[in-house]
Amino acid sequence: MFLEIRRRAFLKGSLATAVGYLSGCTTTLESGRPGARVGFTPVPRAASDGRTVLIADEYEYQVFIPWGQPLRSGAPAWSWPPSAQAQAQQVGIGHDGMTYFPLSVDGRHGLLAINHEFGSNRHVFGAARPAAPEQVLASQHAHGASVIEILETEGRWRVVPESRYSRRIHLNTEVEMSGPVAGHALVSNRARNPVMGTLNNCSSGQTPWGTYLSCEENFNLYFGCKDPFEPSAKQERYELTSGDSEYGWHHFDPRFDLASRDYANESNRFGWVVEIDPYDPAAKPVKRTALGRFKHEGATAIEGRDGRIVIYMGDDQAFEFIYKFVSRGDWQQMRSAGISPLDEGILFVARFDAGGHGEWLPLTIDDPTLAGAFDDQADVLVHARLAASLVGATPMDRPEWMTVAPDGDVYCTLTNNSRREEPDAANPRAPNPHGQIIRWRDQDAHLGTRFIWDHFLLCDEVYETEDSLGSPDGLWADPDGRLFICTDGKQFEGKPNQLLVADTATGGLSRLLVGVSDCEITGLTTTPDRRTLFVNVQHPGRGNPRLTSFPAPDDGTTVPRDCTLVVRRKDGGIVGS
Repeated sequence: MFLEIRRRAFLKGSLATAVGYLSGCTTTLESGRPGARVGFTPVPRAASDGRTVLIADEYEYQVFIPWGQPLRSGAPAWSWPPSAQAQAQQVGIGHDGMTYFPLSVDGRHGLLAINHEFGSNRHVFGAARPAAPEQVLASQHAHGASVIEILETEGRWRVVPESRYSRRIHLNTEVEMSGPVAGHALVSNRARNPVMGTLNNCSSGQTPWGTYLSCEENFNLYFGCKDPFEPSAKQERYELTSGDSEYGWHHFDPRFDLASRDYANESNRFGWVVEIDPYDPAAKPVKRTALGRFKHEGATAIEGRDGRIVIYMGDDQAFEFIYKFVSRGDWQQMRSAGISPLDEGILFVARFDAGGHGEWLPLTIDDPTLAGAFDDQADVLVHARLAASLVGATPMDRPEWMTVAPDGDVYCTLTNNSRREEPDAANPRAPNPHGQIIRWRDQDAHLGTRFIWDHFLLCDEVYETEDSLGSPDGLWADPDGRLFICTDGKQFEGKPNQLLVADTATGGLSRLLVGVSDCEITGLTTTPDRRTLFVNVQHPGRGNPRLTSFPAPDDGTTVPRDCTLVVRRKDGGIVGS
């Protein structure tokens, strides 16, 4: 029987009894970290009317790179609805995870790599279903990712018009697959078509060697079938089912027709982490299959004690799992030998036990349990969800973004799960419409198979406090002990989604920014000096100008466009302070 949980509770220092549990881990998850400071005036909970973005009094923002912004001189100017040819040369829709890669010592010149998660058909071309191949192409070219060269001059950021770096990566961009699944029968088609594109790119990550990790999430929404189709049990676990799809691409593009014999394995080519080199526009994006196939929400990289790379990942669906990948060896030595650290290693999945202990379970064909259910390691990775269930991982309440704090604590947002009927230690509320943030610390500096865990935050049940939030999603821990929290879901009194900053030393929450109606606040990255924060307003008003026209004029007819906000303190201080 579970203890009564306080509404909107911060649980700090509850792992003190677990000190001896982890060999090689000499500290516990305690409060009182030095340097954590949140000093701005929070935006009042009742202030927003949903029409425009609100921000703390000490801060200001610039609207930047909206959907349709041309990437360079000569590209077509924005107009709605966009043509496929124009959209391939413009910033995509559905701004989400992003990372800033500096090009200058002072950090005021750099590359912004940004995901484009999704845009509904009505948003992109004004109809529920495509009526022609051109509309499908326009939608496909709006998805994917962008690399954009940007520069700050006289306090304003702008796109560099004659950039050799800026490029779009979309559904018709040729990519590569690497690792154990590359070239396997499970990703080969009778049509012998090359591996093309990336879609539903949600959260992201950054490697120590300076590349961008873009994560494919709800790829199943783009596959349908025109003819009778009976999905396998493995396809059903990935929600690849018979019938129409949300986007209707399969009516014009056979790649997305599940009933097509020529493209029978096309769906297995999606659901991966995609590595993009922002500094080399000629480099093909690479799908790193050793990291497993599921609805990826983030790929947070950290260097382990001995130089091995560790990637923490969530599978954003109710009752799915938290994963980590550990490279075979020191990442610098592997790269020097011409081997990607993301191609060779072990994929693990988490089991959260009662009492604040947990274990990372390896997903390898060497496990007799998996050897009896899968043909080889490629089969395990393509169907990682099924493998995770077989080894006894803990089904979670929609694992989304993860971030690693300087002290080694790993935080993960569990956004919500209204379908949960039975609570467990890690997911203590049933149903769970508001979500929580869980944290853990791994044995042996991220490399061990055991960990200790607790709940950092349990979100409001009745939204009765000034610092209320629900459905936590985007997440970033800064070097000073602040935790930036974006939301995507139901908020207090029907208010828009928001960005809050938590002081992890005190548990205090302060609302930095509030979005507009029906938007998501997402994607967090900063310049190296942390005096400029980039954060996204995704699908403002869901494309409905009657709800909001932000960031365009409030004329009631202009289609609202996804955009990035450039956020700064007016006094030039560290963001979050």
